Amino acid sequence: MIKYQATVTGMGDYACDFLNDACNFIIIFNDDAPPELAEICVLHSKSELKADPAPGDIMRICGVEYTISAVGWEALNTLRQLGHCTLCFNGTPEAERPGMIELVGERITEEQLKKGGTIEIITKD
Repeated sequence: MIKYQATVTGMGDYACDFLNDACNFIIIFNDDAPPELAEICVLHSKSELKADPAPGDIMRICGVEYTISAVGWEALNTLRQLGHCTLCFNGTPEAERPGMIELVGERITEEQLKKGGTIEIITKD
């Protein structure tokens, strides 16, 4: 079952600045994000969150597949309401911050993030 599916519509000028050893994350947001936030986000089309993401689910970002290891409590609310959360590539068993979804796998590269790509969450079952 597909829990979430959105299309990448663009990236802010600083969206990939957090893809480094110190931060290791990207921030996603609906494409109607306020300009001051849009410049640091991967923007995507609005989409309905059909079911809550959970550890063990698969997240696919522009064709690159990850396993969700943890979901912060606030990420559920902001993803549902604003298409917003932080996708962290540390793969820890607990989210570092309430708005994070932790992913297991090699961090995505700037070259892999493409306009027209998809962001999907697929049930583990």
